[in-house]
Amino acid sequence: MKPSVVVDEIFRVFRERGHRNYGENVTELQHALQSATFARESGGSPEVVAACLLHDYGHLLHDLGEDIADQGVDARHEHIGANKLSDWFGEAVVEPIRLHAASKRYLCWKEPGYLGGLSPASRKSLALQGGPMNDAEAAEFEAGVHRDPAVWVRRHDDAGKIPGMETPDLEAFRPLLESLVITVR
Repeated sequence: MKPSVVVDEIFRVFRERGHRNYGENVTELQHALQSATFARESGGSPEVVAACLLHDYGHLLHDLGEDIADQGVDARHEHIGANKLSDWFGEAVVEPIRLHAASKRYLCWKEPGYLGGLSPASRKSLALQGGPMNDAEAAEFEAGVHRDPAVWVRRHDDAGKIPGMETPDLEAFRPLLESLVITVR
């Protein structure tokens, strides 16, 4: 499959399901575009920008509804998305996506004020994801090779929740994504 076909498929899913409410007064698509825009503006690597755009792709793939956290369910969207995207992208894109929820747990352990800055929706999902890490979990996370990119994705994820923010559209990120597509299985 050509890179353009891969990106067409990803964008199709965003166009069909990206209108879903994110729980933060923005849609899934707006959140993805904001996160990627912040990553690009801060000089993030191409892989981090792509991971920011795609970090919640797993939310678009499941049919559990928009309010699953309110029902006490953790869909493990980070794994759903990373598993699907691993067919098309390398570890430098996929692993920060897989780890972005763990990064939230880690930052709650690492930075005393981080938890207080989380939105209500992020606090709710944090509880479902296991709460702040303990010392052993944090040590294991810190030893991981994808820790720093995952934390950057998390920080841009936290920032990408601004109602009415103007961003480039999906097509503005097409060349970047196409350049990162690996040989497709």
